[in-house]
Amino acid sequence: MGASTSIRRIATLGVTMTFAAAALAACGDSSSSGDAGSGGSAESAKVAAVIKGLDNPFFQTMEDGIEAGADTQGLDTTIQAANSITDTTGQADKLTALAGQDFSCYIVNPITGTNLVQGLAQLAAKDKTIVNIDSPVEEEAAKAAGATPATYIGTDNVEAGKLAGAEMVKQITSGEVAVIGGTAGDVTSGKRVEGFKSGLSADVKVVQEVAADWNREKALTQATTVLRAHPDLKGFYVANDDMALGVVRAVEDAKKTGDVKVIGTDGVEEALTSVKDGGLTATVAQYPYTIGEMGIEACAAAAKGATLPATVNAPVELVTADVADKALAATPKPFGEYEDPIADLLK
Repeated sequence: MGASTSIRRIATLGVTMTFAAAALAACGDSSSSGDAGSGGSAESAKVAAVIKGLDNPFFQTMEDGIEAGADTQGLDTTIQAANSITDTTGQADKLTALAGQDFSCYIVNPITGTNLVQGLAQLAAKDKTIVNIDSPVEEEAAKAAGATPATYIGTDNVEAGKLAGAEMVKQITSGEVAVIGGTAGDVTSGKRVEGFKSGLSADVKVVQEVAADWNREKALTQATTVLRAHPDLKGFYVANDDMALGVVRAVEDAKKTGDVKVIGTDGVEEALTSVKDGGLTATVAQYPYTIGEMGIEACAAAAKGATLPATVNAPVELVTADVADKALAATPKPFGEYEDPIADLLK
């Protein structure tokens, strides 16, 4: 939408921007009842979304999807973002501040599995709907706090990793590969790496695994070191595209483009272009725009009294050079068909 640029800039600085649609809707509690679970009118709803830092294009696109969904569903929505994708304390502070305000549905995209649990406990105590998107809240921590989200909407990261693993086997058949993950201990990164390893054949060996904090420059440095340590390396799996583009640079600098395959995850537009141009070998595209839209749909469905599904798997697509044009033409939305069970609740 036209205001998305200014909203993004302000959100990055940690200031709230609210945009209102023509109609307002109400949402319910984190156990699928509460404020709006009775199926009443949606005239007084307010939605708050707390997402990761907008220093990563993935979360910029997620914000765009939340905005678009809010316009479509007629929900008055406030978005706040962490100052960076590693700002765990700052993000938690933003949720705590919003928890004291009059919102009925909260969309949360936590930096770690536990950094928002304290704020979520406050919401659960007030019978607010909690919609968890993209990165999951740690299940046991949420349960202990009495703050299990009404629904989780996001990529099945193990399956996404498996797609990457299978594609790596297809690309190299056998040999040594390395893995570059996000932040050490991060649930999302860990699941993707787990899936990647499970998708490999016995002839493909992971010889080194490092973390690069979701940062392109750190990934460039790490990949350069790995390439020197393993001159026979045939490929990298990288847990997000921003880091993967740093790895592509390291491979280019080592004069090994084409010889060392690089498979990323996310499907951001820059990465899709890199796949088309022969930099990245492939990326497992997930769709933050659609995840953001689905988060808003969940708030709207809860406002109508619907029981939300506990888990909704967002669409993923393997993008290689042969479908890169198709993926680029459709971005930020999926280029293939996908199921949206929450949209079905709104029909």
